[in-house]
Amino acid sequence: MARTAYLLGRGAGASRIVRFSGGSGKFRAEDPHVPAVTSAGACDTAVDRVIPARGPTQAGPPAKERPVSDKVVAELHEPTPSVGDGGPDMIQLLTPEGQRVSHPDYDKYVADLTADELRSFYRDLVLIRRLDAEGYALQRQGELGLWPSLLGQEAAQVGSGRALKPHDFVFPTYREHGVGFVRGMDPQSSLQLFRGVSQGGWDPAEHNFHLYTIVIGAQALHATGYAMGVRMDGNVGTGDPDRDTAVICYFGDGASSQGDVNEAFVYAASFDAPVVFFCQNNQWAISEPVEKQTRIPLFQRARGFGFPGVRVDGNDILATYAVTQHCLDEARNGNGPLLIEAYTYRMGAHTTADDPTKYRVSAEVEEWKFRDPILRLKSYLAHEGMADESYFTAVDEEADRFAAELREGCVTMKTMPGETMWDHIYAEEHPVMEAERAAYLAYKASFEEAN
Repeated sequence: MARTAYLLGRGAGASRIVRFSGGSGKFRAEDPHVPAVTSAGACDTAVDRVIPARGPTQAGPPAKERPVSDKVVAELHEPTPSVGDGGPDMIQLLTPEGQRVSHPDYDKYVADLTADELRSFYRDLVLIRRLDAEGYALQRQGELGLWPSLLGQEAAQVGSGRALKPHDFVFPTYREHGVGFVRGMDPQSSLQLFRGVSQGGWDPAEHNFHLYTIVIGAQALHATGYAMGVRMDGNVGTGDPDRDTAVICYFGDGASSQGDVNEAFVYAASFDAPVVFFCQNNQWAISEPVEKQTRIPLFQRARGFGFPGVRVDGNDILATYAVTQHCLDEARNGNGPLLIEAYTYRMGAHTTADDPTKYRVSAEVEEWKFRDPILRLKSYLAHEGMADESYFTAVDEEADRFAAELREGCVTMKTMPGETMWDHIYAEEHPVMEAERAAYLAYKASFEEAN
């Protein structure tokens, strides 16, 4: 049976295709101006004309003009911009104006929330925003090396974090300060990490909250592996709420283009891993807009891997809480994995090393200000008579005290001696590490001798 293979090449301004027919043993150029060549090389260098060689042979101008074809070049489609309001598939329970809207599938997850619980949601949002503002200010004042802001994404983090059970396990990126806060972590832990005074940040087992992962998307593999272990240990689908466990993995729209994330999808689907992939689509992968990364809404990618996906309004804390709770329940019951796309916006810079004014317009930011997650919940609480101005003032005052404590704790952190960077690398001292430590100490001592 004849076998046909296609080779793609790019020459002077246009691509070309050469077809190899296994039956005839010949390469045949689709461009009629390019002569055919046999597999034995009967025609001089026709393939080289179509697919230029790489390396030293390409130095200097071509020996002769290469034919150009305009018949075989497929046009690239322009990316479709993201729908500004999230589109008709987006789950929403609170409008940007703070009005409650009903949803037949998700109302039940918020129906029993008390006024106290809803007020605590608001408190978490305000404190998290103040934590973020203080982290930003501390970095600008030289107290932190870097700070990745979560401004605008508070509802996505608090809503999903509050849906977790204590024995569920979290795999964050480097931006989930809000999730860590609602899990009970000391906020100073993240400040220690970005101040560079802590070797490991925190004990992941203490709050079932893994260390921040700086490598984009790598935590998706860690989360999937952990979830596979949960299933192998029999801690899923038992019907025991104190035993059945789910794993949640956070990442951004930019990470969705990483190989690690897509590989994690493959393994999670193949092994029915009880993991919820929580993608915070904040519209920008640093300076790359999301419409440049995908032709379809991100949540629809799950379909290609054989598991469900859903898009939720990431600035709506009620919807985020409800959708995450539903997906976590599905995972605990053995119906995982699942993908949540939280449609939100990164109001600040990617990190303090970034300047977003270089690649996005202020009008876009202004538009998203009207979807502020804190103002949305505040309007709802006030309209429903669940909170008055005195409550909001009290929360603001608590946030002021909280910020002062954060700052005091940060600037008074003890700086660890430089030689401790070699601690805990190996279970037992390694000769190479010992030599490096000794060299550093000798270098350090040389300054004391000079004085």
